[in-house]
Amino acid sequence: MKKITLLAGVLALIVLMTSCGGVSEDGQLIGVIDRPKWGGINPYGMVYVPSGRLHIGQSDQDIFSSHTQKSKAISISGFYMDDTEITNNEYRQFVQWVRDSIAHTIMGDFMVDDYGNEQLDWEYELDYNDETLDEMFYGGDEAFAGQRELDTRKYNFKYFWKDWKKAASMANKGLRTSILNEEEVNIYPDTLVWIRTFAYSYNEPYTRNYFWHPAFDDYPVVGVNWKMAKAFSFWRTKIWNTYRPEEVNTEEFRLPTESEWEYAARGGKDMAPFPWGAYYLRNSKGCLLANFKPGRGNYPEDGGQYTVKVDSYYPNDYGLFCMAGNVSEWTETAYVENAYSLVHDMNPDIKYDAKEDDPEVYKRKVIRGGSWKDIGYYLQTGTRDWEFQDTTKSYIGFRCALTFLGRSVGDFN
Repeated sequence: MKKITLLAGVLALIVLMTSCGGVSEDGQLIGVIDRPKWGGINPYGMVYVPSGRLHIGQSDQDIFSSHTQKSKAISISGFYMDDTEITNNEYRQFVQWVRDSIAHTIMGDFMVDDYGNEQLDWEYELDYNDETLDEMFYGGDEAFAGQRELDTRKYNFKYFWKDWKKAASMANKGLRTSILNEEEVNIYPDTLVWIRTFAYSYNEPYTRNYFWHPAFDDYPVVGVNWKMAKAFSFWRTKIWNTYRPEEVNTEEFRLPTESEWEYAARGGKDMAPFPWGAYYLRNSKGCLLANFKPGRGNYPEDGGQYTVKVDSYYPNDYGLFCMAGNVSEWTETAYVENAYSLVHDMNPDIKYDAKEDDPEVYKRKVIRGGSWKDIGYYLQTGTRDWEFQDTTKSYIGFRCALTFLGRSVGDFN
């Protein structure tokens, strides 16, 4: 009987504590009790890059005397990074989701969620032979030889972001809407880059096949500009949160900053000129260690005439593949020549959301790693390069990063 009375008293105390907003019976400071559990996340296909310190900048002679890569000691917080570049097949998942969302909208497949919001109902099966979806296909004079082909020019996707720099500015006293931004972009890869990039060259087979043919599923996606990579990252976050509503994941998949990319590429080897740590592009057996332009243009010598599979060659010590060569990679960072003289030494980055009417020089974004068509200099971990954010190339792709929340027990650097 005493045990039953004691148990009832304990239960009553718990009910009292939870009903009073987590305040203990005797007024002690105990924090809010009913908090979500957090054990961290481990996204598929990503590896953890621990917090650490490095010297960014040129690790070899500045052959162009650009003086844009002066050495600077910085510290980087831990983050996840895709172990490979985003592949054609991974990006195709995004493309097909956008395609199907457009089709569901046309078909009127909507539902109302528990909060009264109208959402697409993905339970409905789509039949692309349905005449209702004819507007998604080429028609009239644009149809070729009677074929029923989807019009990828209509694959538009809208993504959103908050301008935290503006929000933190003392000058920003306006409404919250002033920091909210949206952008609508066509997300289908520009397959014509294989022709546009090369004058008087026969690359039509790559234009016809590179993105959709199964032979290239595990090759890096190209023909995507900076905004398309941002849109993919937003969609990836949306999908992750949709299927894991119980997880409190407030961080978003994103492009890595320039400093994060360089830190990850070095693989824990400070001042290493290449991801594998050595000063040379060949190993002791004379084998090339990356996909680039050897010599004066012997493209196939390294095993790839153009791009190669994203897990080709050996990974660096963080488990990251092709951090040198294959395709150059977009970063989040705006390109500024003297950036290393301006940025902070903790998680340095320079952001600028260039508008359509901004001068072209404002639209430069940092790309890193060098590509299959570049000479060895651009494969160095400290070499900076840039491209306009609204351009697409046959040699630029990307991979995503995700900030690690908390401090890993292994982060002793």
